[in-house]
Amino acid sequence: QVKELVLDNCRSDDGKIVGLSSDFENLEFLSMININLLSVSNLPKLNKLRKLELSDNRISGGLEVLAERTPNLTHLNLSGNKIKDINTLEPLKKLPNLHSLDLFNCEVTMLINYRESVFTLLPQLTYLDGFDADDQEAPDSDPEADGDGLEDEYENGEEDDDDEEDELDEEVIDDEEDEDDDLEGEEEEDGVDDEEEDEEEDGEDDEEDEADDDLPRGEKRKRNLEDEGEEDPEDEEDDEDD
Repeated sequence: QVKELVLDNCRSDDGKIVGLSSDFENLEFLSMININLLSVSNLPKLNKLRKLELSDNRISGGLEVLAERTPNLTHLNLSGNKIKDINTLEPLKKLPNLHSLDLFNCEVTMLINYRESVFTLLPQLTYLDGFDADDQEAPDSDPEADGDGLEDEYENGEEDDDDEEDELDEEVIDDEEDEDDDLEGEEEEDGVDDEEEDEEEDGEDDEEDEADDDLPRGEKRKRNLEDEGEEDPEDEEDDEDD
């Protein structure tokens, strides 16, 4: 019942596939990246296999085995192998459902008119090395390259910025309200202090008035004249007699 099997970096001793049998007939995805493969001759019959990853091995030919044992293959990755000639790919013509082929870092990609030659040889192909015949990128090869991830991130970033600005505005309003409350409290305290000072001054004046009332009339009149800067008439008469 296994549908996906990943054997990446599990090095083979003799460059051949070991351990796979017809028991894995339900496999739809098989990955054997960097396992030192020289050949796929030991690949079992896998009628349901859709995607086969064979990158970073040393495969140089023998691709007719794939046409015989994986007839419904749609994606094949042979990047980083020893494929040098266009003719090596000819057996893949027998894979009618093969829509995507990757040959990155293979010597064959250095040939003149490489892409045109492969698309001509394999007309069923839609994508070669992640791009179609019109150099349009495969939609599922790199989601971020399409800008979808970046747009979502940008939109989320804008929303986050708006939220931050709203929070800052609320904080500023709260701070202003706190300052107003503090100012009101200070004004109230100043009002209380001014009232107390006025009451104290009034009390001092009342005490002085009471003290004046206790004095004899002559002394009181004399004191009042002294406060006003005038001399007592009696003192003036004394001066004249002198």
